[in-house]
Amino acid sequence: MFPEYRDLITRLKGTDHHFTRLFDKHNELDQTIKNMEAHIEPGTQLDIERLKKEKLALKDQIYAHLRQVSA
Repeated sequence: MFPEYRDLITRLKGTDHHFTRLFDKHNELDQTIKNMEAHIEPGTQLDIERLKKEKLALKDQIYAHLRQVSA
């Protein structure tokens, strides 16, 4: 995710607690979605769609934060 910000992401994960929470939550949702799609965890198609929307919203927040910090 956002390879152009790789160094900044690494730095923020060690210093910015808000960014770290957003990033970790995004990764958790990604894994949950993968598990539901693979039928490892229970979930309906509606559950998966809801989680994907939540993940996308987090990605938007992460990108906005990265742009703000790098400006």
